[in-house]
Amino acid sequence: MSPVLFLTESDVAALVDMDAALGTTAEAFRQLSAGQATNVPRVRAKGGGAILHTMSAASDVLGLAGWKAYTTTRQGAKFLFGMYETASGELVALVEADRLGQLRTGAATGVALQALGGAGIDRMGLLGTGHQAETQLEGAAKVCALSTVKVFSRNAERRKAFARRMGERLQLDVRAVDRPEEAVREMPLVITATSAAQPVLVGAELAEGAVVCAVGSNWPRRAEIDAETVRRAAIVVCDSAAACRAEGGDLLLAEEAGAFAWERVVELADLVGGKAPAEREQGAVAVFKSVGLAIEDLLLAARAVELARQRGVGREVRLME
Repeated sequence: MSPVLFLTESDVAALVDMDAALGTTAEAFRQLSAGQATNVPRVRAKGGGAILHTMSAASDVLGLAGWKAYTTTRQGAKFLFGMYETASGELVALVEADRLGQLRTGAATGVALQALGGAGIDRMGLLGTGHQAETQLEGAAKVCALSTVKVFSRNAERRKAFARRMGERLQLDVRAVDRPEEAVREMPLVITATSAAQPVLVGAELAEGAVVCAVGSNWPRRAEIDAETVRRAAIVVCDSAAACRAEGGDLLLAEEAGAFAWERVVELADLVGGKAPAEREQGAVAVFKSVGLAIEDLLLAARAVELARQRGVGREVRLME
């Protein structure tokens, strides 16, 4: 077996940024639309206090396939991405994939906002202040005309620190607010990126015409947005309908409440590929539900590996003699 390129989290952070992630993520959905890529949704195995999560994808265009595997325990999560050349079947890279996942998740929201015509949005509400919330805000700021952001999370000090940090980083007016409804009312864009098991976004509080991006839940019995939010949506876009049907609790629980039917779903790949219209009546709400796809990881990892080889970043390791 040939040596395998190993990239650490710090390598990834030095090699790719949100601009790169937006480009590779848009390309991932174009390939899915054209039938040039395959994505396999996440599956999980539980045992001994840990959960192993695995997902995979392949790109005919790049001649690459890969898997993302990660464990979650009470100590946290550990992420790894493995990449193969499809022509030879050889493993060519192993990439620590926490930062990779944060970037591509924020980029998926950015791609969805572009597809939904969100370029002119200037105000945004954000529920959540974790690492995923950071890249959600960054992705939205790259594609929208944001000037003001209101952010809420349960910890007052944390949301204030988030507002200061992200306001300075992105040169935006980011304000911490004391109640979640302050980050929702009158906002043309609301993003939820929390670990909440119960809805933090109340649909009755949404402004007419608002775009909602729900990215925090990828478990069937967990939802960040309530059924009323989904009921109000004139268009419901999924990063993958198959993946969302398996673990998109926001939509699954809305279906149970009689507020949603899967026939309403539009695939993001179909919007990006021009196979489905993004138009909606003025004042109608739009929802984007993201659970995260391995094809997004694959294309961003491929870009990181390409740049690493050009710049001499990472180290070659031999797994077998």
